[in-house]
Amino acid sequence: MAAPANMDFKDILLHHKIWLATSDDTGILGDGKWQILRTIEETGSLMGACIKLNLTYRRTWGDLKKIEQMLGFPLLEKSRGGAEGGSSSLSPQGKLLVKAFDKFHEQVDGVINKAFYEFKSSLLEINP
Repeated sequence: MAAPANMDFKDILLHHKIWLATSDDTGILGDGKWQILRTIEETGSLMGACIKLNLTYRRTWGDLKKIEQMLGFPLLEKSRGGAEGGSSSLSPQGKLLVKAFDKFHEQVDGVINKAFYEFKSSLLEINP
């Protein structure tokens, strides 16, 4: 679909995603799984995170197990349910991973946003 003839370049927005992959391009961790881990920490359970993010438990569990296998450390510490249900929290390594990804994202977002601002300024020179 073509942009309207009266497109105001000031209204152009930037969207980007970050993900890490192996050398054969198998995804390891990206914005989606990062959000899941952050939400597990916030809600105190994998089920709570799945409900909040509208994800299936089985698939999310499988995705997290794959990440653990690839990285070689546990992401979660789990407590089996009882009368009040189970709980999940990030393992010490999981917390460090989320913290590192938080910092990495913050740095990358800053660089990307600066570059986008400069790009958008160039567009405005073309079509003020």
